[in-house]
Amino acid sequence: MICDNLTVSNGRLLFAGQDTVELARQYGTPLYLMDEDRIRANCQVYTEAFRRHFGPGARPLYASKANSFQRIYEIMREEGMGIDVVSSGEIYTALRAGYDLGQAYFHSNNKTDEDIRYSMDHGIGYFVADNVEEIKAIEAEAARRGIKQRVLLRLTPGIDPHTYEAIATGKVDSKFGSAIETGQAEEITLFTLRQPHVELVGFHCHVGSQVFAEDVFERAAVIMLEFAAHMEKAHGYQTRQLDLGGGYGVRYVECDPVLDVDAKVAQVAAAAKGACARLGIALPEIHMEPGRSIVGDAGLTLYTVGTVKEIPGYKNYVSVDGGMPDNPRFALYGASYTCLLANKLDQPAEFPCSVVGRCCESGDIIQEHVLLPGSVGRGDLLAVCTTGAYNYSMASNYNRLPRPPIVMLRGGNESYVAVRRESLEDLCRNDL
Repeated sequence: MICDNLTVSNGRLLFAGQDTVELARQYGTPLYLMDEDRIRANCQVYTEAFRRHFGPGARPLYASKANSFQRIYEIMREEGMGIDVVSSGEIYTALRAGYDLGQAYFHSNNKTDEDIRYSMDHGIGYFVADNVEEIKAIEAEAARRGIKQRVLLRLTPGIDPHTYEAIATGKVDSKFGSAIETGQAEEITLFTLRQPHVELVGFHCHVGSQVFAEDVFERAAVIMLEFAAHMEKAHGYQTRQLDLGGGYGVRYVECDPVLDVDAKVAQVAAAAKGACARLGIALPEIHMEPGRSIVGDAGLTLYTVGTVKEIPGYKNYVSVDGGMPDNPRFALYGASYTCLLANKLDQPAEFPCSVVGRCCESGDIIQEHVLLPGSVGRGDLLAVCTTGAYNYSMASNYNRLPRPPIVMLRGGNESYVAVRRESLEDLCRNDL
């Protein structure tokens, strides 16, 4: 199994120690399952690794965009995690969960004036500012309130992480941030330092998502610290915080490696400390923004099989009662997943097929080149593994389909609804 919270008993798939067939019977399908114990364990791995390798001031920030709903912010609060948010909607959800926004970092390359006002109204801790226009808007709003707002500047270090092109964000040619290579990073730093109502506390970068490469974050740390050293020596500005973004990969399929997060953080810390010693600067307070690696392997989606279509000499299709509205990642990136027939794991997987959804859309594919038992048929239960990140958060009502519920699992025998299943009435709730 690709993750140790997946086991088999009497031919049935267990997730977080619980029988997926029984969970599907109780809650229906499509169904998002989330392993609360795994989420907490992943948070603890990061917080302990940061404390051990970077010191007590360092902390991980949960990247809300990976999966944002009220219960997740309650867990982040309880586990002592900071958060990054990218919209007023994520801020509102965090507030509903009682999260202290003073511990939140507001990202986005295009915050509206309304976003800036709303977040300041609720005591946002930090803006991660992307461009000069945003600094001007933050300065104007902070001046109107008579406050000094803390910000970090998002910079692009010019690193290609060799991940999906759509989620590579650290290259010079990116919609995000100001490039160090072009001199724009220095220009926006000096501009920000001249603003009377903005307090520049440090810098941020994000090199991409689903990163397995050995030295991506180490290289990013060195480039960012070299920039910080230049700012200190040339302009007297000392960087207090350095946020290296997020993006450690998770296992979607067997060929994906298993990452030791503690060891990876230790490598980044060694690179950062070595760079600071060489450059003659103090180590800033280091942050990273794990999202996928907090919730990815804590998620599993269950579907009921409908039609099985065989085209002799061509290919086979297994259709399920969900699809791209609840998991658009194959359509977006060609993302890989592990698919299992949850009620027949004692049968050999020998039937090659594409697992597809129910939408009127030829691109509605969950995974191609899947092997399932030859007896697969209507009413069987299909599980898609590692769906805790960027599934619910990207879900839509395409074809006017209601979004599935999120059911949390904990303690090996307890389950509860964290997000209810949308009803047909919900689909028309805002219609006039």
